[in-house]
Amino acid sequence: MHRTHTCGELRAANIGQTVTLAGWVQRTRKMGGMSFIDLRDRYGITQIVTDEASSKELNDQVAKLGREYVIKVTGEVCERQSKNPKIPTGDIEIKMTGITILNEAQTPPFTIEDESDGGEELRSKYRYLDLRRAPLKRALELRHRMAHEVRNYLDEQGFLEIETPYLIKSTPEGARDFVVPSRMNPGQFYALPQSPQTFKQLLMVAGYDRYFQIVRCFRDEDLRADRQPEFTQIDCEMSFVEQEDVLNVFEGMMRTLFKKVLNVDIPNPMPRMSWYDAMDFYGSDKPDIRFGMKINDLTSDLKGHGFSVFDSVEYVGGIVVEGASEYTRKQLDELTEWVKRPQVGAKGLVYVKVNTDGTIKSSIDKFYSPEELKAVADKCGAKVGDLMLILCGAKRKAQTMLGVLRVEMGNRLGLRDPHTFAPLWVVDFPLLEWDDETNRFYAMHHPFTAPKPEHMDLFYSNKKEDLERVCANAYDFVLNGTELGGGSIRIHNADVQERMFEVLGISKEDADYKFGFIINAFKFGAPPHGGLAFGFDRVCALFGGQETIRDYIAFPKNNQGRDVMLDSPSKIDDVQMDELFLKSTYVEK
Repeated sequence: MHRTHTCGELRAANIGQTVTLAGWVQRTRKMGGMSFIDLRDRYGITQIVTDEASSKELNDQVAKLGREYVIKVTGEVCERQSKNPKIPTGDIEIKMTGITILNEAQTPPFTIEDESDGGEELRSKYRYLDLRRAPLKRALELRHRMAHEVRNYLDEQGFLEIETPYLIKSTPEGARDFVVPSRMNPGQFYALPQSPQTFKQLLMVAGYDRYFQIVRCFRDEDLRADRQPEFTQIDCEMSFVEQEDVLNVFEGMMRTLFKKVLNVDIPNPMPRMSWYDAMDFYGSDKPDIRFGMKINDLTSDLKGHGFSVFDSVEYVGGIVVEGASEYTRKQLDELTEWVKRPQVGAKGLVYVKVNTDGTIKSSIDKFYSPEELKAVADKCGAKVGDLMLILCGAKRKAQTMLGVLRVEMGNRLGLRDPHTFAPLWVVDFPLLEWDDETNRFYAMHHPFTAPKPEHMDLFYSNKKEDLERVCANAYDFVLNGTELGGGSIRIHNADVQERMFEVLGISKEDADYKFGFIINAFKFGAPPHGGLAFGFDRVCALFGGQETIRDYIAFPKNNQGRDVMLDSPSKIDDVQMDELFLKSTYVEK
């Protein structure tokens, strides 16, 4: 071994010992006749010191050192005169007696510090240097610990970790697949799995009644802070269970993670909310319940008073922002422009202020009397000093816009503390959603989700309005306004599965071609089963108090799906193209 201890290991109890450390030079400093080296490895930083009594050869070697040189030093652990309480090794230093330069280093393109001077693109290009920084090290350590605790918990619950294939059949029903050409089967392609959905169901048919894996998944979709083209799921499935069984097992897993990783206790049992209530009161199927500001339905209160904007729409709703009546006209105008952005989609914003003197001021007070506006404020629970913000439109669209506005106001008022955790199960989703453009139903979750047993008659109806009322036996785990996991009780009957494909407009021939293997499997005795998958990268990021998942992935892609470190994706040469029977028609602009 090149070292006897790590750079984060030594304490006052080691004083007097002769040790050898190895690592990277964080920085060097010279003060009079003394030289100081901050030596860093994965475990921490230790200060190394030489003085005038040290040999000329030793001091000459120290003088050569630059940032990120890899060195090995030997010396005696001494009490540090000027202690540093900010680091665990701050009570000691190493009085160096020997040094070996293991590798010189070029000056890095950015500082390897907690707060680096490198931009995101530059740090991505040199990701292996960025990973030396303590924040990323802590993120990957958290990820490791989370995976360890997940495996321990599921093992104790009787789950088997079973790997499933990465090269599978393409079933494009949802996000785009990444496809892989087959050299041995010319003109044919594998797909990379968006999830192991069909395989875990086949494992249930095979009798492996508790399965899990922490698995890589792939989706060719537009990216954002919490999306990557390749991501990791905690994928789980159970047989002979109903919804309550699944929720209880994975509530237990999340409680265990919170307690063991963060030493945080979360509600037991966790709150539950129907999809319909989530949309009606929060404008989102993943509501952030750390703060109030619920949506109020004001349609019957504000329609029919001669204000054409409200009279011409399906729905009018509003939220109450506590203590915000002091918002100026300039601030309200800025907020109006904010809700008009394409990301929100509103045409305007109406406000009602309950001033500190108890009077009502509104942008629509020429259409409504003070008494009518006060009645609306009272209905919503608006008190003196509060501000009401009102939007309108088609019901679900208006509620969604109000949900986005609610979250924005929560951000502006500091109500979304990343270290406060409010978990929630959202249940009773619609099974299907209608798309006017394609004139067909799509599965709200995926085509293997079972309808609620009590809605089976509606499921077999040929009326659109009946099918829209069918609830799925599905559930999402939501934390702080982010969907961390979702799942369902699955269809396990071949006839019901074929009916689902029929409702989705998938022909029998298409269903047989894409999913015939699982329909046939159901005919050989499939047990009732269900499960869910957690977005492991998202879970790690939220536990770490971050919104972006990139720091919790060792080598992520950028927003264009590129690995700028490897310069990937890239072209392949003509020999490879010929072997795969491929020809590119793309013409560079």
